[in-house]
Amino acid sequence: MTASSHPLDEITRVSRRLGTDPALVLHGGGNTSIKGTVRDVTGEDVEVVWVKGSGWDLGSIEPAGFAPLRRERLLRVLDTETLSDAQMVNEVRQASLDASAPTASIEALLHAFIPHRVVLHSHADAIVALTNQPSSAGTVADVLGDGVLVLPYVMPGFDLARMVAGTGDALSDGATDAIVLSNHGLFTFADDTETAHRRHLELVHRASAELGVTEWGDLGAPLPTRPGDLREIAALRRDISAAADRPLILRQSESSRAAGFAARSDLAAVTRRGTATPEHIIRTKRVPLVGRDVADYVSDYRRYVGENRERFEALTELDPAPRVVLDPVLGLLTAGTSTADALAVADIAVHTMDIIDAADRASAYLSLDEAKSFDIEYWELEQARIRKKGAPAMFAGEVAVVTGAASGIGRASALALLDAGAAVVGIDLNPAVQSMFDSPAWCGVVGDVSDQGTLDTAVELAVRSFGGIDILVVAAGIFPESAPLSELDDTLWERSIRVNATAVARILRQTHPYLALSPNGGRVVLVSTKNVAAPGPGAAAYSASKTAAAQLARVAALEWAADGIRVNHVEPDAVFDTAIWTPQLLAERAARYGMTIDEYKTRNLLGREVTSAKVAEAVTALCSPAFSATTGVHLSVDGGNDRVI
Repeated sequence: MTASSHPLDEITRVSRRLGTDPALVLHGGGNTSIKGTVRDVTGEDVEVVWVKGSGWDLGSIEPAGFAPLRRERLLRVLDTETLSDAQMVNEVRQASLDASAPTASIEALLHAFIPHRVVLHSHADAIVALTNQPSSAGTVADVLGDGVLVLPYVMPGFDLARMVAGTGDALSDGATDAIVLSNHGLFTFADDTETAHRRHLELVHRASAELGVTEWGDLGAPLPTRPGDLREIAALRRDISAAADRPLILRQSESSRAAGFAARSDLAAVTRRGTATPEHIIRTKRVPLVGRDVADYVSDYRRYVGENRERFEALTELDPAPRVVLDPVLGLLTAGTSTADALAVADIAVHTMDIIDAADRASAYLSLDEAKSFDIEYWELEQARIRKKGAPAMFAGEVAVVTGAASGIGRASALALLDAGAAVVGIDLNPAVQSMFDSPAWCGVVGDVSDQGTLDTAVELAVRSFGGIDILVVAAGIFPESAPLSELDDTLWERSIRVNATAVARILRQTHPYLALSPNGGRVVLVSTKNVAAPGPGAAAYSASKTAAAQLARVAALEWAADGIRVNHVEPDAVFDTAIWTPQLLAERAARYGMTIDEYKTRNLLGREVTSAKVAEAVTALCSPAFSATTGVHLSVDGGNDRVI
């Protein structure tokens, strides 16, 4: 059977329909399957269940995202009395018909046991809200009607599959076509995808109607401005990052719905009752930080671990830093090792608010207790995943501001920082800067780097969207028309000073408080020039203004070392894929030296062309841990220049 076979096409289509509705499936939740028969290499017909692969998102899943498993083998595994999670995963892998297929969902045994051809599973908000209440089983059965088997929460995997298998003929007599697992979600099943999907939506609609909710996860109107002091946000991020022992992104939500929830007078009591579904704890931790006392949150988390860890033979303790912050002034803030992680946590937080409110209106919101939550947070499979996890990207969780980011060295530096895991705010006059990179970790600001309003906007974006500023790359600059000093035009001179020097002074001043609050210590790299050491004729305005900027950076290195901020320079020369080097200017310069354009491009000692990307490598290196004990350095990236050497 190939990836284009009919059953896989069917399950892919319905999975995407299910997975693109955030009220049903949120950030990796849910799974689906379809059964069929294939002929293996021996010519034997084999009953197969294609189960959604772990790590695939239902909203965008491809046929290759399903693992083809021998159903008979899974049913035999299910007959065993006990099985650890690691053993179960190993057995499921061995049942695969394709060694290159993804590892199947933890629910694979349950999908195999259910006799119907199609199984759809979601963590629908309405179902979770209906079950996250005291004595909910009877209510759920009454609301959803006949054909629904309501079960108490059991950890997904072997235990859940065994519990369902123990219900006897409930699934084989045709009278039952849905399972509700309390505190978790909904399974519907049928012999065709449309019937299973229609039944799924019908049951979710019934639950929503009972709870009086027409839309789940509504963010409300965006706040006109995100409130609170920027330095307080940066300080909060520093404290959270210190608790995590690594930098984290901290994103302030624009949701008026979240801001209203965070302003509740009973916020602490309302939010200490646990996650909407146990699986959310992996992303959000069990409870949010209410207010800004990170030390108290850390102490309480360690108490929670201490009281529950004795049930585990071996345990790798997770960091105690909060991932959700609810503050009456700042509203909702969410933390993550990347911007995408922080955004996912924010989505979960808002949906959880709706679930809490709906359950409280009906009776009272009730999640799993601490002990059961701990069992999920420190689940054997999750612990194994953590131990296997590789090192994070070099700048994961960090935030950079790059000027002159739409072209040349600035663009190359921004891209290099993004690729290394940083969130980046880029500033440029070119409107293309806003959409230059398709990433949630990118924000582009259009404006003049010497304009205070532009800098205010960029700094506010960096702090409210990402939590602070760790790295500043000053790459914006102009190379005015060549002219001998005796013919220097005042307008060109003043513009050179404004863009190449005054703008540097302003952005250094503007970013200093946030660089000083950087979890790893702030870093500044000034993209300077060889003209500082070896000016050329006809470049008085450029050479003088860039030398002024270099002096500003040298003073910053002296003054800011006590704040843990490193300030270094890269001094490139003959980098011709930048905006300042127009074809006309390049031809003019080559002619001045009596060279062809190609000769002019490689006129250094090594005879190599220096590119923006090569300079960006030096920029990121200076920001890396490799140079943690270096400040005030001037690093030439020019292929070797005899005048500088």
